[in-house]
Amino acid sequence: MSNPEVGKPAPNFEAESTSGKRVRLADFKGSWVVLYFYPKAFTPGCTAESCALRDSFNQITEIGVVLPSEDEETEPMPETIILGVSTDKIETQKKFKAEYNLPFDLLSDHEKEISKAYGVLKITGTAERKTFIINPDGNIVYIFDKVNASKHDEEVKEVLSKLRLN
Repeated sequence: MSNPEVGKPAPNFEAESTSGKRVRLADFKGSWVVLYFYPKAFTPGCTAESCALRDSFNQITEIGVVLPSEDEETEPMPETIILGVSTDKIETQKKFKAEYNLPFDLLSDHEKEISKAYGVLKITGTAERKTFIINPDGNIVYIFDKVNASKHDEEVKEVLSKLRLN
């Protein structure tokens, strides 16, 4: 299986989420998706990255959202969804989300299928720290190969602004 590339469809997946439901990437068709992979919940880098995204959640999810005025016939631009993925069990993901008040879903990739599909599974059995921006059509439009955990929210905001507002 080849690694996902910019301009290509994002691999679909199904996973257990911290919301208690099984979710599929296809469920978010029509929305922008920030799909971030992290190695292990409760570790310093993963906590810093997740908390930075939490702190910028409203700014990230509102980038480029344009609500039509009452006299316009245009559709509002789709929202942005943030999903975090690691190979931790769902119980660990739920505790991590609760401990740090994360306003977005975390997905358990305990079977490692999503990490394999996205080419981020390391030899250690954990996911590499990497983020994919997926457009409303389900295509990958940006890949963060090198992630600065504590500043990743700023990187995501910058890239999303360029993608959504141009």
